[in-house]
Amino acid sequence: MAPVLNLSLSFLLFFVFHSALAAPAVTYNVANFGAKPDGKTESTKAFLNAWANACGSTRPASIYVPRGRFLLRNAAFTGPCKNNAISVQIDGTLVAPSDYRVIGKTANWLLFQRVNGVSIRGGILDGRGTGLWSCKMSGKNCPSGATTLQFSNSNNIGIRGLTSLNSQMFHIVVNGCRDVKMQGIKVIAAGNSPNTDGIHVQLSTGVTILKSKIRTGDDCVSIGPGTTNLWIENVACGPGHGISIGSLGKDMQEQGVQNVTVKTVTFTNTQNGLRIKSWGRASNGFAKNILFQHAVMFNVQNPIVIDQNYCPSNKGCPGLVSGVKVSNVIYQDVHGSSATQVAVKFDCSPKFPCSGIRLENVKLTYKNQPAHASCNHAGGTVAGLVQPDNCL
Repeated sequence: MAPVLNLSLSFLLFFVFHSALAAPAVTYNVANFGAKPDGKTESTKAFLNAWANACGSTRPASIYVPRGRFLLRNAAFTGPCKNNAISVQIDGTLVAPSDYRVIGKTANWLLFQRVNGVSIRGGILDGRGTGLWSCKMSGKNCPSGATTLQFSNSNNIGIRGLTSLNSQMFHIVVNGCRDVKMQGIKVIAAGNSPNTDGIHVQLSTGVTILKSKIRTGDDCVSIGPGTTNLWIENVACGPGHGISIGSLGKDMQEQGVQNVTVKTVTFTNTQNGLRIKSWGRASNGFAKNILFQHAVMFNVQNPIVIDQNYCPSNKGCPGLVSGVKVSNVIYQDVHGSSATQVAVKFDCSPKFPCSGIRLENVKLTYKNQPAHASCNHAGGTVAGLVQPDNCL
């Protein structure tokens, strides 16, 4: 009988162990910590307490935000946590204070840092940034403004079905992260709202952005130094300043950008389409191995542009030459309408000319006529139908 008993005991231990692994996540409802869905009662402490419990749990944990409007000041959700599986389910709306100065002098409104395995699903983040935009456009002395949502130094992050509305500054920032997937993101801000980039990625690898709609006053997606293995697909941009790699080369010592794929994207009434830009100043930065594929332009001012003489307000760089090396950039199946005669503009560095530029099946028109191209210090090849005429 002993062997049978040992077998039964082994089975029991196996069942108990795997049942523990499959145990449902513990859920923390912010309402149980005092959060009020009236949009007037500050609920920051309740959210932070819910986070402390979820982060301190050794089991997978879930934070639930019910329907309603929850007023939050700036909040930092910090790790490392005792588990690597925290989900945040938002059925309601998180609202920033109506006075933009309350969070306007902080870098971030909602910050997640040093966390792993965090996912956010659903919800609306209302940054209430219109007051700060008006202040900036009036020329007054205003605070810089807060990014609505930032993940910093974090891994295995998921954001799905989230809407960011009227951010003071950038809507979503991914900084120093690995393996981040964003899907079904909506960004909404006025076309003249200043510095309201939709999604900004920097110093990160393995970031994916899928099936998203971005309407804002700055870059729909901006790609900063140190970005590698970035995948952007099925993104609609407009209004906005397009999808931009850069600006690069602001610093002398700077990590480069490489292995970026942007495919199946549309641009409607945007300032730019597919853009690479670098400061006109010395730098060891670079941008290489970039693929732009299946892009449609509707009345875009600069559908395809590489600008290596970027120098806002002509301060700190007039007369200087960009040190950023741009190479191996492919444009495949890009078509549509340009709002200006020059639809393709490669204005590259005379010291480090753009190399390995390739245009394949590009057709861009201006007022139903073939558009023009302009090349400066750029070399490459063409394949298939390319219109405007090749100037490489």
